[in-house]
Amino acid sequence: MADKKEQRRGLGRGLSALMADVEPRGQQPAGDTQAVRPDRLIPIERIVPNPDQPRRTFTEPQLQELAESIRAKGVIQPLIVRVNPKDANQFEIVAGERRWRAAQIAQLHELPVLIREFDDTEVLEVAIIENIQRADLNAIEEAAGYRQLMFKFGHTQEKLAEALGKSRSHIANLMRLLNLPDSVQDMVVKGDLSAGHARTLVTATNPEDLAKTIVAKGLSVRAAEQLAKAATTPAAPKRKPEGSFKVEKDADTRALEGDLSAALSMKVTIDHKPGQEAGKITISYESLEQLDALCAMLSVG
Repeated sequence: MADKKEQRRGLGRGLSALMADVEPRGQQPAGDTQAVRPDRLIPIERIVPNPDQPRRTFTEPQLQELAESIRAKGVIQPLIVRVNPKDANQFEIVAGERRWRAAQIAQLHELPVLIREFDDTEVLEVAIIENIQRADLNAIEEAAGYRQLMFKFGHTQEKLAEALGKSRSHIANLMRLLNLPDSVQDMVVKGDLSAGHARTLVTATNPEDLAKTIVAKGLSVRAAEQLAKAATTPAAPKRKPEGSFKVEKDADTRALEGDLSAALSMKVTIDHKPGQEAGKITISYESLEQLDALCAMLSVG
């Protein structure tokens, strides 16, 4: 019995129950008037947000719209909270920060909550699930959430895909966006650039300039792909000085670099000469935290 319980620990433990907690209740069948009964009402000042919440942007018009609904109907779906690990007199939001923010605008004094005993892994998991279920995360925030799960808790893309009901390629493609310059990521966050457009720029040598061109001209994803391809394809081979030779990487090698970079969230370079079995992989980290995360992943098993 203990072994079974241990096997259920970690990402995906009780996922069906978590999904039931965060599933929007507005989709109940007609005639089903049974509401979710909160565990208790808690003063709003005793509720604090989750510092690891993957969602970072809350638009004012959406909050105002929700606040109007709360004034008229109250908070229909309770927030999910846990006792704050740093202060037992407070409750940390696991799911429902948008409702908490809107309730403050509506000047509510108490909020209905469901109190759960979640560890840090499950808190982040539920926060990501709630946002994804409600389509609230943009592509960059979603990718950052996946990266948090991988770096903080050592989960692989395969485990994430299985537990969250996503394909591995979906997670890998999103995480590649985190290799783009911050300015290009900001364009995705603001909605100026779609995730599809941004993916075409991942392997480009000048993604910032290309992103500005795509937005200015209103290019389709297919046109953006052609633009990025043209920008990375040499116009004509240049004559090299005698004795010098540089091997151009093929598409498969560049794609593999992209996959590894996305999986590790670090820049990965592969040096492999055609016709040879041996080669070299270089992993570049930007901080000691990334180095620690890399060491943890390499030491698994």
